[in-house]
Amino acid sequence: MTKPRIALAVGIICISIFPILVKLNLTPGLISAFYRMAIASVILVPYVIITKQFKVTSTKAFWLAVICGVVFGLDVGVWNIAIQQSTATQATLLTNLSPVWVGIGAFLFLKDKPKQNFWIGTVVAIIGMVLLVGFDLFLNFDFNLAFIFGILSGMLYAIYMLTSKRILGELQVLTFMTISLVSSVVALGILSYLLGEPFGGFSTNGWLVLAIQGIVCQLLAWLLISFATKHMRATRVSVSLLGQAVLASILAWWLLDEQISLQMVIGGFVLLLGIRLTFYEKAFLKSTPKSPKNIEEV
Repeated sequence: MTKPRIALAVGIICISIFPILVKLNLTPGLISAFYRMAIASVILVPYVIITKQFKVTSTKAFWLAVICGVVFGLDVGVWNIAIQQSTATQATLLTNLSPVWVGIGAFLFLKDKPKQNFWIGTVVAIIGMVLLVGFDLFLNFDFNLAFIFGILSGMLYAIYMLTSKRILGELQVLTFMTISLVSSVVALGILSYLLGEPFGGFSTNGWLVLAIQGIVCQLLAWLLISFATKHMRATRVSVSLLGQAVLASILAWWLLDEQISLQMVIGGFVLLLGIRLTFYEKAFLKSTPKSPKNIEEV
């Protein structure tokens, strides 16, 4: 199936600008995550109500979607803080260890176990990520709160991917997105209020950045990625999302005048090769009849 793969590719492009926007540091990290979810919710909720596409199949699915929303909201907030308090590269690298956690979680809890090509591709992709951000980063790692938040962000994201994969087998994408978004808004709003985060007083550019995050990086990107997750393996989607690091580096070079070295170019190619390896299927598997369930998941 090509549609889920196309949706995933476009979704990755949409979220690739997110680290660049956060790096501008125009709003606090936690409140930035709140408005990212809130702006997306303001658009999506009226749409699903008017078109009558909000259909909850069970109470269990509803509450799992709520948990997904809270976890994802915390993930974005934690990642924002990690970027702003350390470096975008360090935070991005630590967060992008999530495929490892997804693979472990899928091995332990999902019936669709990660295949050998996933583990090979993940290792190659992480090597590419290391080349992309540079070896010096590891020598200069600051094991402070920002480092912990970076690791925590990757773990939270892994929990979100594994849980959403399970729920999307029962709920439609728009219903799932609506519940998870509203849950994220409530959780981040309460947390921001308790921590005394400012809900206003931002510059015009600050509000513009928040709007782009909400519409492009959240609403559009995650509708597409959720659609891909519904029809693809969670492990494969998680590794594919590492591709955002390559696009983010290109955008940083273009918009922020950050330099791109030959090592970064090589790292980018290695990372993309790792992603491609997770899509590799042995020839004999292609000739073996598949069940309807396997036909859906590519």
